[in-house]
Parts: sequence; structure tokens; C-alpha cells
Amino acid sequence: MLDMELIRKDREAVATALAKRLDPAEVNRALDEIQRLDQERRALITEIDAERQRRKAEARAYAAAKRAGTAPESVAPEAERKQLAELESQLDEVQARLRERMSELPNLPADDVVPGGKEANRVVRTFGEPPAIEKVRDHVELSRLLGLVDHERGVKLGGSGFWMYTGLGARLEWALLNWLIDQNITAGYDFLLPPHLLLDTAGFAAGQFPKFYDDVYHLDRESAPRGQFLLPTAETAILGAYQDEILDTATLPLKRFAYTPCYRREAAGSHSDERGTVRGHQFNKVEIFQFTLPEQADAALGQMVAHVEGLVARLGLHHQTSLLSAGDASASMKKTLDIEVWMPSTGKYKEVSSVSWAGDYQARRAAIRYREAGGKQTRFVHTLNGSALATSRLFPAILEQFQQPDGSVLVPEVLRDRVGTDRLTPGR
Repeated sequence: MLDMELIRKDREAVATALAKRLDPAEVNRALDEIQRLDQERRALITEIDAERQRRKAEARAYAAAKRAGTAPESVAPEAERKQLAELESQLDEVQARLRERMSELPNLPADDVVPGGKEANRVVRTFGEPPAIEKVRDHVELSRLLGLVDHERGVKLGGSGFWMYTGLGARLEWALLNWLIDQNITAGYDFLLPPHLLLDTAGFAAGQFPKFYDDVYHLDRESAPRGQFLLPTAETAILGAYQDEILDTATLPLKRFAYTPCYRREAAGSHSDERGTVRGHQFNKVEIFQFTLPEQADAALGQMVAHVEGLVARLGLHHQTSLLSAGDASASMKKTLDIEVWMPSTGKYKEVSSVSWAGDYQARRAAIRYREAGGKQTRFVHTLNGSALATSRLFPAILEQFQQPDGSVLVPEVLRDRVGTDRLTPGR
């Protein structure tokens, strides 16, 4: 969440930044309530502290009188004890309401992030040219022709929004995952295989709860009284693994990555660009993550974007990189760049990775800090994450961009040893 001290000191700057994402009137209403609750909280703390100091003074006077042999007066009558308990109860209630209101605010967009929605996104780099294909088949047709994905049996198993990789399709998917794992290890990221079931505290820490609480699969409260859900992205797990920790400054930037299936309630719509494996309830993804010092974050973002661009380029896919507007980026992120692959069947680019910088927004929610060298004070780290990569989007892009006139599909060179062939052909 945001820094309360910043809201107190420079509300106008906070309101201006939030107005890139929200209606200005809504922003001002939210900040009005937050500042009112903050003032009420501080007033209650002052009153409680004064009452506690008064009681300490009375207790000292009582002890001195007793030692002197004079009759001491009664200390903290029952009515006064109840009054203090009532004040503390009021404080708990106000702090809970303030925390709730603060948790609902999105992150402050970076200075170079513009307001608006998808229409305001800006392409910053393009790699290669779209392949020249005379008669384009889409990835759904190609996957069926080549026996790579069984959509019907996937629905039979899991319902709408599920699929099953088969034969060389399963080998291509697994080859992609293993190649990405190797590439991320080479880039200096440590490999994690986290649980797929996470506590609700991890969802709050990542900024996905409470706003997107209904977008994930939850266990019922009888089975999971502490609250558990199936992770929607490994970002949630990597961040959550370091909750409530003070990181050693010498280890920063801390670079981690994980492979997990991702589980989301959202499923493909009727649009042609969301068919097949492009969007579903379960898909595979490799996620990179960095914990950095504030002054390291800008360089880390550039390195992560370049790394992901390099992965897509080594697969031989035509793609572009776009800087997202405030309204199109995740509410938890200050800045996001999408790496998007060309889909010949739709004539559009489709995102295969979002590389994002959260500033200290997630670290505040997760209480992840570092201690400055030689000092006792702790500060919040900055967090960054990115898909490296989402294979359910790479898979169709490979089929479409590498399709041949005879219906076969060339396998990217870097994957051929892992797949066991250089070409996917019908009937194999």
C-alpha cells in the first residue's frame, strides 16, 4: 500500500498520480476518508498515551505513599480501566478501517506512465518483421491437424477453459518450460518450486486481494480455516515466501524464479484472439522476480525487460515491446512493459510477458525490508516481476509464425534437441 506519511505531506502529488488511474472525484473522496481516519487514529493514540502516563504517575505515587507508611489512594478504579479498554477498542476499529481503505488504493504510476487505457499504450521497440504467410491457418486448426492439443478431452476432464497437450504438443510445451528454466538459471536467477496452494496473506501482500479476490479459486473455509487459494501466478508465491523478513543488504538484488501452473477463474471469451490455449483456467508460466534496493530498481527493470526480449528473440518470434498506460497496468505496479508476439491469424500482437516494477507497494503490504549498512533503521525493498515466459501464449505463436504451406510447423532451433525433431508434421 502507499506511504501514509507521503499522503500527509504531499496529498496533491498523490492525488495527481492516482488520477492517472481513477476518477479525480473518487480519488479525493478516498483521500478525505483516509486522512480523517488517520487524524482520528492519531488523536486516539495521543489520548491513550496520556491516560497510560497518568496511570504510571499514579502508580508511582501509590508506591511512594505505601513506602512512607501513609494511606495510599486507590489506583485505576474499575471505571477508569474500562475507559482505557474502550479507547483501545476504538483505536483497533479505526486502524482496521484505515488499513482497509489504504489497501484499496492502487499504486502511484511512475512519472513516464501516461493516463488512459489500452488506447494510450505506446510501442517502444519492435523486433524483426511479420513472417510472410500466403494462407494463414490459426493455431487451433494447426494444433488439431498436427495432434498437439486435445481440446475436447481437456473439456471432458476439467470443463470449459481447459485443454490437454498430447504427443509432440506435450513435448513442445515441456521443451519450452525446460529451455526457459535453463535460460533463467544462466541469467543468474535461483530456481524455486513453491506450493500451488497459498494462504490469503500472500494474495494480500501481492496486491491481488482484496480487489481481485473473486478472480482466483479458493478452498472452502471448512477445509482451510486460515484461507487458502490456488495461485494465479508464481509472483504471488515468490513475494509471499519473504513476508515479514529483513533481507541482508549484501544479497540485494535478490533474483528468484519459479515454474508453476497458474489457476484463474477467467476463461477465454468468444473473440478469435482468445481461442485455443491463449486464455484458460490453467496454464503454465515461468516467472522471474527481483527484490532490490530503491536505487537498483530502474536498472533491474531494464535488465529484466532485455532478458525477456532476448528469450523471445532466441525463439525466432517477431514481437514488440509496449509501455502500458496507467489504466491498462496492474493496480499494484508503478510501471509495466509488455512483450507481445505477433499472431498472423488475427493480425494482432498478444502479450506473452508483463515485466513490472512495484516500487515499495508490495513490500509495504508484505513487510519486506532491508537494513541500511551501519544503521539500525530499516527501509522497504522494491519488487519487480515478469513472465519469462507464459508458454500457453508462446505455443500458439510458434505454430502460427513457423507454419509451412504443407501444414507442417518448423520447431525453433533452440528447442529441436528437446522436442526430438525439427518439424511438426501431420500424422506424426
